[in-house]
Amino acid sequence: MIKGLYETHIQVSDLEKAVEFYTEALGLKLAHRDETRPIAFLWIGKNKASMLGLWEQKENLQARHFAFSADTEDILNYSADFLIRKKLKPYNFLKDGSERPMVFAWMPALAIYFNDPDGNQLEFISLLEGDARPELGVVSYEEWMEKNDRFKV
Repeated sequence: MIKGLYETHIQVSDLEKAVEFYTEALGLKLAHRDETRPIAFLWIGKNKASMLGLWEQKENLQARHFAFSADTEDILNYSADFLIRKKLKPYNFLKDGSERPMVFAWMPALAIYFNDPDGNQLEFISLLEGDARPELGVVSYEEWMEKNDRFKV
């Protein structure tokens, strides 16, 4: 019955600034702005594939986490530069100071993180080919490729 996750909602401190961030910096499209309350809805991806709801909350914001799906090659080759150009700080799951994406070997998936202006933890993620290797934990992409026999020539 369930085919996927269609939408998620987060709290933001300033709706105007949040709409600007998600549309200008990340390229989401404004779907609807509720003029009776401080809420906006943004399309994620093409063909109305999914939606992000922004709810203005002036006090007691609760930061959330969610991930945008992306192509592996884009994450490897462009994500850090893209985020830096947008004045965002990329970081990996280990928060070890590196701006390079990491692989969650239990999935396996490649991911890089960054925060929105309200501290919501955002992620670009791409599922990788190959079998899960949970014993590896979280590793660099290079280490993933080295330890995954399927990809060796």
